[in-house]
Amino acid sequence: MSTPDPSRPTSRPRGVPDRAPADVLVHLRRARDEADRSYADEVDLERLAAVAGLSKFHFLRLFRSTYGMTPGDYVSQRRIERAQDLLRATNLTVTEVCHAVGFSSLGSFSSRFRSVVGESPSQFQARYAAAGAPRIPGCYVFMWGLAERATDPLETDSAIEEKRQGPPGS
Repeated sequence: MSTPDPSRPTSRPRGVPDRAPADVLVHLRRARDEADRSYADEVDLERLAAVAGLSKFHFLRLFRSTYGMTPGDYVSQRRIERAQDLLRATNLTVTEVCHAVGFSSLGSFSSRFRSVVGESPSQFQARYAAAGAPRIPGCYVFMWGLAERATDPLETDSAIEEKRQGPPGS
């Protein structure tokens, strides 16, 4: 009979459940749905915990034990999944996709994308471009709301915003 290796934990730490109880699971799902809906916005632990109606630390522990990742990792994963869709189907630049899915830094977006997908966003986009599939022009993507863009006219200098505002001095 072999002796267990003390350096390798054989079970979950004390006090951490395998999964949230059924009566709490519905609240975790509500928070996860909120993360799915608003992945491109500023989503933080406090907001998701408030949606679930739990303290942020209790929410974090239950979310991680139930879904196998932290809420922050879950939101990041959703953003990368949406970025893959946009890179595959549109002619948006990597920077435009980065901001459309909620990342504020191109560097953090690229490194997270590479760690999840296994290649850079540019390589991913080039691979699908080589397949010759038709692409949706970026102007349509933003016009029809398929990707979010800043709505404050001071934060954007797009021609669409200029046309909505009318001529200067009107």
